[in-house]
Amino acid sequence: MIRQAVGAIVYKDDQILLVQKIKIGSEKIPGEWDFIKGGIEDSDESPRHAMLRELKEETGSTDFLIAKEFEEKICFAFPEKMKLKIGFERQETTMFLVEYTGVLENLSPMDEEIAELQFLTKNVVLDKLTHDDTRSFFIKYLSSLSTK
Repeated sequence: MIRQAVGAIVYKDDQILLVQKIKIGSEKIPGEWDFIKGGIEDSDESPRHAMLRELKEETGSTDFLIAKEFEEKICFAFPEKMKLKIGFERQETTMFLVEYTGVLENLSPMDEEIAELQFLTKNVVLDKLTHDDTRSFFIKYLSSLSTK
């Protein structure tokens, strides 16, 4: 089975939001830097709805505007151990470009899986992203990102 998920490249002015994840479910992990991502739930009306829900759950804010839904998805296979644990073989992540319209100081990690939220320059984002597939996606669309 394929897990459907959503993810956001969130920007404010010329910076991009990354989160440092320290847990996946109940399992602790070494800190991973990533975009805000999460699974689509049965109660979600659409991927856009799921994205706005994830943003609120992980940052505590609703001050987000979806600027674009990317056609390409980030797709990967789960490691064998994870497949057995979650019951999914692969994941397809629908990615969005999202503008944060609020005050930076109002954002804080609301999910126990996240230790930290940081707005960073694009070059620092490239250095910090943990997953190669996410970095490749970011590089591919970097020049077309309409951040201010």
